[in-house]
Amino acid sequence: MLHYYHIKIELRLEAIRVLRSRLQLREKLKEKLVEALQAVLPIVAIVLVLSFFIAPLSPSVLLCFLLGAVMIIFGMMFFTLGAEMSMTPMGERVGSAMTKSRSLPKMIVIGFILGFIITISEPDLQVLANQVPSVPNLVLILSVAAGVGAFLVIALLRMLFSMALPPLLVTLYAIVFVLAAFVPKDFLAVAFDSGGVTTGPMTVPFIMALGVGVAAIHKGKKGNDSFGLVALSSIGPVIAVLILGMLFEVSGKDLGASVVAPETTRNVLKDYGAGFAEYLKEVGLALSPIAAFFLLFQLFTRAFTKRQAIKVGVGLIYTFVGLTLFLTGANVGFMPVGAKMGETLAKIAGGWLLVPVGAIIGYFIVAAEPAVYVLNKEVEHTSAGAVSAKAMNRGLCAGVSFAVALAFFRIIAGFNIMWVLVPGYAVALILMIFCPSMFTGIAFDSGGVASGAM
Repeated sequence: MLHYYHIKIELRLEAIRVLRSRLQLREKLKEKLVEALQAVLPIVAIVLVLSFFIAPLSPSVLLCFLLGAVMIIFGMMFFTLGAEMSMTPMGERVGSAMTKSRSLPKMIVIGFILGFIITISEPDLQVLANQVPSVPNLVLILSVAAGVGAFLVIALLRMLFSMALPPLLVTLYAIVFVLAAFVPKDFLAVAFDSGGVTTGPMTVPFIMALGVGVAAIHKGKKGNDSFGLVALSSIGPVIAVLILGMLFEVSGKDLGASVVAPETTRNVLKDYGAGFAEYLKEVGLALSPIAAFFLLFQLFTRAFTKRQAIKVGVGLIYTFVGLTLFLTGANVGFMPVGAKMGETLAKIAGGWLLVPVGAIIGYFIVAAEPAVYVLNKEVEHTSAGAVSAKAMNRGLCAGVSFAVALAFFRIIAGFNIMWVLVPGYAVALILMIFCPSMFTGIAFDSGGVASGAM
């Protein structure tokens, strides 16, 4: 009889736990939906104002944009929740296990493999590869992935041996600019863009959590060393692409890709159908290596309990759904609007109107980057609230606003990109002298996360 009542109590407790879990999930989804709306609605408002008063859009393009906005909102909601449930705990446990093993060869091999497979999983990398027809896609993707893997190992070794970040950054960027002197001018922008492209929504949550896991074991707490992994990992792709620029014949005609805007409502639905199917497959292939790695990791280490492992699995499903919706909305819905508005604004006042418009759009669009959300939350958590996610977000928005305006100014004025990059990096590297070590890692990490799909 006692056994019967014991089973009954256990079943009721389990039912209460399931109900509580569902309520928490529902509250989390509401929270993420509000955050996504706050990030995307200002962009929608700006585009609508420009469309009605300065750069008119056809009904089909406007419909394409609005559908894309809806998909991005729900995509961000599911992705940010999925990243919290899966990528973050997975990265922390892997980082902790690597450090506890105290095996340097194992740490190097696992670090390289992780950097390699996560970079190949990054959807933005395929976009970059399509921008450079003179270099075979597979060669560019494998080279960039190897670059991230190698520099992730360097970043992990820096944490393990407690090396200071500023001297390492100065040395590596000196190498970057020496290599840049031997690369065709038309290829430089692609090389430096690659650093931001490869640190996107797939890479950032895992790499940052990996750093937290390593720092937690190495230092005994979640300290300053957890930042800087993204900063160093984003240098690898730049060096890899610069080397490719010296090995392959590259001309300005090879660079860039055209965007075709839908002409009718039927074309809008057709584009979304094709885009959704494409990104469903792409994201599925991207997540497969990560899911496989998680299964192997769990099989050999048993780092997660059964309940935790199920939660990570559900988080991966949310990540899959969210990233598919997000990429479809961003690439099918937003790109035609950007192309059309760019064409129209370029014809007004010699194109100079693009500078203030770019600054406004740059300010708001960075808030809709999933990787930015991850960084802001991690900074708030690590600093125990001393630096709030809201303050980080405003700082990044202001920085990207200025950078986008400067980028348009450079295009219109037609001067070499190195005139911007050399003094820009020089100022950033000098400011490190007067900046706390924690903020050096955060600052250079932010440069990678702020340039993503949006």
